[in-house]
Amino acid sequence: MTELAVENLDVSIAIPAYNGATRLPKILDKLLSQTGVENLNWEIIIVDNNSSDNTSEIIQNYQNIYDGNCHLRYFLESEQGAAFARLRAVREAKGQLIAFLDDDNLPAPDWLAEAYKFGLEHPQAGAWSGQIHGDFEVKPPENFEKIQAFLAIREHGSNPHLFDADNLRLPPGAALVVRKEVWRKNVPQRPNLSGKLPGILVQGDDYEPLLYIHYAGWQIWYNPTMHTYHQIPHWRLEKDYLLTLARGCGLCIFQLRLINTKNWQKPIVFIKTILGNLRRALQHLIQYRGQFKSNLIALFEMEFYLASMMSPLYYLKCHFGRVLKNKLAL
Repeated sequence: MTELAVENLDVSIAIPAYNGATRLPKILDKLLSQTGVENLNWEIIIVDNNSSDNTSEIIQNYQNIYDGNCHLRYFLESEQGAAFARLRAVREAKGQLIAFLDDDNLPAPDWLAEAYKFGLEHPQAGAWSGQIHGDFEVKPPENFEKIQAFLAIREHGSNPHLFDADNLRLPPGAALVVRKEVWRKNVPQRPNLSGKLPGILVQGDDYEPLLYIHYAGWQIWYNPTMHTYHQIPHWRLEKDYLLTLARGCGLCIFQLRLINTKNWQKPIVFIKTILGNLRRALQHLIQYRGQFKSNLIALFEMEFYLASMMSPLYYLKCHFGRVLKNKLAL
């Protein structure tokens, strides 16, 4: 690790937004009323990822009416995908720290102050996240806590600890704080996983940058004093959405495991990913046989195991598809 460059501001809060006109006012009001930040130099960056609503007008209105110590800046990122919106935010940010929030994440009043304090106290931390609570429009299904992490809800107790990055136990990209220079020096400019796109299910865009940061020798921490609230509308608890989410999270597993994998290890990872998830799927089938029609959570888990098992084959399909496309273009 090297000495980090001094920047103009302490913190940049980055909000990737897609059709967030109805959600952004709520999060901006929360941010502009943060406590304990009187001595911080900070900014808010909105990265509009091709919204078709009036997101830009909402931000312009806030820029016109807000007169305070925090600067509010707006950028349009035309390349679709949350990963590209985050990369744009990193390029534009003036803060030493970048605090990512999605437009449906509501921070507690002291979230920014606690995030900044943790960074001062843990200089070896390249990234850190806190408690993310669910703010549900309707009651979740029974046993929802077993899969709540897939909807970016993280409640890991009151003690700080390191995340287990080697086993893909990592925080989501929302409510995440990173050191800007750590990201710039270790995360590639072109992601392998872009996030949800029309016709593309694969997720994993949250984890990819964190794995590069981890393998560069930086620590990734859970800080329980940072609280945010993830707004979960009713449709995110419906069967079709949850099964699509399970598939998307599973299909990226092999690609994530390839990060920092040497060429000679790749066939081993390929086989282990298939066989390990086949075993999990069979065990799950035996445990919940006859319950999949009535048990949405068990069905979600099975969908995730099957998609994870297929992730090496999905990767090969996409890889050779790109190679063929490039050859045809020539």
